[in-house]
Amino acid sequence: MHSNRINIPQLHSRIKTAEDAAGLFKDKMVVASSGFTKAGDSKAVLKALAARAANDPLQITLITGASLGHGTDGLLAANHVLAKRMPFQVDPVLRRSINEGEVLFLDQHLGESAELINEGIVPIDIAIIEAVKINEDGSLVPTTSVGNSPAFAAAAKQIIVEINTSVPLSLEGVHDIFSAGIWPSRKIIPITETGTRIGNSSIQVDPSKIVAIVLTETTDSPAQINERDEKTRAIANHLLEFFNHEIKKGRLLPSLRPLQSGIGKVANAVMEGFIDGNFHNLTMYSEVIQDSAFNLIDAGKLAFASASSITVSQECYQRVFNNFERYKPYLILRPQDISNAAEVIHRLGVISINTAIECDIYGNVNSTHIGGTHMMNGIGGSNDFARNAYMSVFVTQSSSKAGISHIVPMASHIDNTEHDVDIFVTENGLADLRGLAPREKARLIINNCAHVSYRDELNEYFNNACKAGGQTPHLLQEALSWHTRLKENGTMLKTNPVEF
Repeated sequence: MHSNRINIPQLHSRIKTAEDAAGLFKDKMVVASSGFTKAGDSKAVLKALAARAANDPLQITLITGASLGHGTDGLLAANHVLAKRMPFQVDPVLRRSINEGEVLFLDQHLGESAELINEGIVPIDIAIIEAVKINEDGSLVPTTSVGNSPAFAAAAKQIIVEINTSVPLSLEGVHDIFSAGIWPSRKIIPITETGTRIGNSSIQVDPSKIVAIVLTETTDSPAQINERDEKTRAIANHLLEFFNHEIKKGRLLPSLRPLQSGIGKVANAVMEGFIDGNFHNLTMYSEVIQDSAFNLIDAGKLAFASASSITVSQECYQRVFNNFERYKPYLILRPQDISNAAEVIHRLGVISINTAIECDIYGNVNSTHIGGTHMMNGIGGSNDFARNAYMSVFVTQSSSKAGISHIVPMASHIDNTEHDVDIFVTENGLADLRGLAPREKARLIINNCAHVSYRDELNEYFNNACKAGGQTPHLLQEALSWHTRLKENGTMLKTNPVEF
């Protein structure tokens, strides 16, 4: 029974129901779960734990690779299981609990979260890891993500394995598991090309730590990939035109440099744009492989993609995993401390493309907080890449709803500073900020990227700030007044907004 999935006969006796496995958790435990952007996450045990907590209250600290799928975070929050959550989430129920102060949330760079585990700063009591199979030596073949699972497996006192039989065995071999170790014996990460393999195809595990095996057959939550609209097409066109300009200047080749793209509709729109452009032999060194990457492979444009997870729509999931051998030669999945490693990102000269909630006139980017206080999702890996990339690009629409500008005098929260933002793009235009001083950046961002309804007020603010002086001129008594007006009047404008 399941001999092709559990290759240590002695472990067959540890097969349990999700409910029985959930009984292993105790109050105040630190629990780790595989999962990165809804891929390769716990699909049974954490849900069973949420159900148990409805009648048998307990609270845990939960750390993952990134976000979980299938509403699991929301179920845990609704049943008051979570005392603390890290390092990333996208669930609306959990988000509300975080912003109401019911759940403590540690928003952390995804490339650095494993270090808390490796150094023993956050000890792990139980790790839940989704796997394709358990090998004869006890090692685990992950499913559609790697994330922090290697660090979890090494540090956890006990391990629960969810064997997902819906995931084809052909995934074996796509993973590249490597650890640089900890100080003072940290190793060089010898990745010199996006496809360089440096590790093992499975996660080493001490079989004696496996206390339960739960069988599942649920596929990953599908990504919501919205159709490209007028704004996202415009953003993509501005950026692709810029890349063509850089090629003509001799600073880039038609293969560009390895691409990193944040998750979401704007990122997908940009990546999809490469299909029609005069680009070829593209590569990716990123966190997440999305629909657009597989479309680029099918179009003969993408030569290779390295990431930590595969997060795709339902249609794309069926296309890829029903014929995985076709795509396997183009892919590699790594631990997130390797996919997001500063050393590798800098060496490969990555072009990073990430999304902003808002940007101020000097190029400081808020990626995480609405109104400076309320968490949206988290910083994710955007700063891992922005800080170390050859070219750091941030994109957003210039305005949303009536009365909200995404370009403001001063960002209400700053995740990526002006020092790490090279290119800023909205549907209105592109600002190349490289080599510019703050006063030069401000004029360019306002006049190239801001919505026309806000340009006069932004220029008025900037002119008055310049009169007051400073290398980075600001009027502190007015800098956040736009956010105040939005909260009090429902618009950032002093006057009634025009049609958006």
